[in-house]
Amino acid sequence: MSENNNHETKERIRKKLSYIGSLPSIPKIIAEVSSLFNNDRTSAVDLCRVISKDQAIVAKILAVANSPLYGLPRRVSTIEFAVIIIGFEQIKNILVALSLIEVFKNRSNVNWDHQAYWMHSFLTATAAKRIADDLHYQKSGEVFTVGLLHDLGLAVLHYYMNSDFNKICRVVKQSQLSFFSAEKELLGFTHQEIAETLLEKWNFPQYVLDAVLYHHNPSQSPNGKVLPSLVHLADYMTQKLGLGAFNWDDGYDFDENVIDILGFGSMEYLNDFIASYQPLFENHVEFLIEQK
Repeated sequence: MSENNNHETKERIRKKLSYIGSLPSIPKIIAEVSSLFNNDRTSAVDLCRVISKDQAIVAKILAVANSPLYGLPRRVSTIEFAVIIIGFEQIKNILVALSLIEVFKNRSNVNWDHQAYWMHSFLTATAAKRIADDLHYQKSGEVFTVGLLHDLGLAVLHYYMNSDFNKICRVVKQSQLSFFSAEKELLGFTHQEIAETLLEKWNFPQYVLDAVLYHHNPSQSPNGKVLPSLVHLADYMTQKLGLGAFNWDDGYDFDENVIDILGFGSMEYLNDFIASYQPLFENHVEFLIEQK
């Protein structure tokens, strides 16, 4: 996307969102935790005290820590242990992503299954992190954050632009268009660009913006291609394996350039790699069902 087109798209999104009132500011818990991280004297006890104010977030952090794909060797039963075993920086990343998901928590209806959305986001995040670890990508915590936020724009679209959201759903049912194509045709932008606009407003780093914006077409990212490729692959795997898939990804187009970007060598090797993850995906989905 050219710089001019990107600017025009952002302006269209801002104008569209301006009609629906003010968007939420960054969640208070994120501001508090960020303040703690700027203090060299912050201890695990200080961090846990702030996190423990929000029991919904505590439950989700423990779910992350104990999920089969996340790969921790021991069961984590307290937020204190989670901070120690996962580490300050990754806990911060997890907390930020989970808090934003909570901000746009939507009620389920005929066109939106919030539980399926949450399971898909969570599975994509943990699978992307596991793949990153298995491929020896050093910043796997960043991969988890992007994986959890990759479809944030869909939640925003449903939450704030519900008439447009429902119109897209009707068009998809009545035509051969994918959801992704229907977004572009009806809105002139996509859920990727909605998420990028919000994350930019909240001062997320550029690598997160790029990875979320290009998670459907990572080879087109003008900056780093590995991070969006890891999320793209995990996203694709939910469809390929039929586990944790979300209907908005029906007809998912796989960017085959990912094969070279991530060093798989061939589609045959990648398919074997994906098949090897099926038991982990199955265990993870069973785990999430138990968490309901």
